[in-house]
Amino acid sequence: MEGKFTVFEYVYRDAGNFKTAGRLLLSGQDAHAEGAIRRCLEWADQFVAEQIGVPALCEAHWESVGENPSDLDHAFHEFLGLRPAKREDLTLSEWGSVEMMVSRMQTAAGKWDVALSPNCDL
Repeated sequence: MEGKFTVFEYVYRDAGNFKTAGRLLLSGQDAHAEGAIRRCLEWADQFVAEQIGVPALCEAHWESVGENPSDLDHAFHEFLGLRPAKREDLTLSEWGSVEMMVSRMQTAAGKWDVALSPNCDL
């Protein structure tokens, strides 16, 4: 594997506890990045995907559960963690760098804006 990559793992979990997983390939590795991200999150693990440019998983979620948007939906995604990329992860398109992800999280910290998600009014 040429270069070092990290995988950002996250889920969309509706209020009924149905989950849809997502992952992003990030260039670089940083042992302190996960801690830096966790300090930025709402309620220890929640973020608004649209606010930091992370692909929202809502459409895929609705498709996988066979439902339309409902009162179980909301604006937050859940951060699961960072891990070193495996060979099979390298088929993902590179989203950006670990440093970019940390920077976007730090910019949003303490001011997560649910209005940026189409799910804020469901």
